[in-house]
Amino acid sequence: MNESLRSTVITGIGELVTNTPAGGQPGSFAAMSDAALVIEGDRVAWTGPGASAPEADDALDVGGRAVLPGFVDSHAHLVFAGERSAEFAARMAGQSYAAGGIRATVAATRAASDEELRAGLRRLASEMLRQGTTTFECKSGYGLTVRDEARSLAIAAELTPEVTYLGAHVVPAEFAADPAGYVALACGEMLEACAPYARWVDVFCERGAFGADAARAILAAGKARGLLPRVHANQLGPGPGVSVAVEAGAASADHCTFLTDADIDALASSGTVATLLPGAEFGTRQPYPDARRLLDAGVTVALATDCNPGSSYTSSMPFCVALAVRDMRMTAAEAVWSATAGGARALRRDDVGCLVPGARADLVILDAPSHAYLAYRPGVPLVRAVWKSGRMVAGEQLTSA
Repeated sequence: MNESLRSTVITGIGELVTNTPAGGQPGSFAAMSDAALVIEGDRVAWTGPGASAPEADDALDVGGRAVLPGFVDSHAHLVFAGERSAEFAARMAGQSYAAGGIRATVAATRAASDEELRAGLRRLASEMLRQGTTTFECKSGYGLTVRDEARSLAIAAELTPEVTYLGAHVVPAEFAADPAGYVALACGEMLEACAPYARWVDVFCERGAFGADAARAILAAGKARGLLPRVHANQLGPGPGVSVAVEAGAASADHCTFLTDADIDALASSGTVATLLPGAEFGTRQPYPDARRLLDAGVTVALATDCNPGSSYTSSMPFCVALAVRDMRMTAAEAVWSATAGGARALRRDDVGCLVPGARADLVILDAPSHAYLAYRPGVPLVRAVWKSGRMVAGEQLTSA
């Protein structure tokens, strides 16, 4: 038999989260109880009631546990050197957050070797996988020279196809007197060096970073080189970030902490996903985004970790789900959908974030009977096993049926 097409039936699923309701809206959470799932090769081949499960080459009984799609983390900064625990401690003692701390990581990243950066990326990617993240996006933005941005993206591309050019993270110190010169570099030589490794272009459109005109110019230059836009928007206060993202047709506007009614209307009438990053609010003591307000307006919402060494040094999507339920007024079902199918929407993917025939067989088996336990038991390591592309890649093997 062709081993790449070997099939496995997973039975005894207490709750199977599919994210595609039968006859319902494809953008909503869906789950079934007493379910089974068949994997063939690297794809989902069948889902349905456990009593109707077909035979397969191999069988696995998960003993009443919940099975979810692998988490899709659509916003992370994983290529860097150094750490900023002292900055975090100062914030917890009352110091306010500002984007300028990024420059400390830039200095450490520039001084690091390729192998040091690669090792750090692999460590964080492994952490993510053990906690159920099977798809992740990775940005540059801690090099801010042509050489350092390009090598950051080349290293990121070794582990994920979802690579984002973020040369427009902040203006580096050497361009403090000539920010227009840095924008020209980010639109020109730096972009040319980075575009071969990237799928996305991103801009931190915020006070202390880049204004609306600079953001538009950088996004337009990236689009001209075939990169798809996304935007860091409205994190530190009200601003033009969301409107810039919607104008550019961005896949996502990320953070969305401070939104006007006009911002929400613009998101609701566009294809731009609002990607919320509660780890950043946890790590900076800023107000959490009001996810309820966005959802009630019909905006598509994703959840992501924003894993980075300054404002959100967490790689845990389960942690972000718990924060979203507790502090952002999301239901457990909405939070899980946003951490799976919502993240896939933010990356314009339809092969991940769901468990339906034809989808990539990325799944998480919880030591719990329901998805709600991710918020009900926060901080508890509930991920028992993680499968990616049809095979177990992390966790503990369950006894086969």
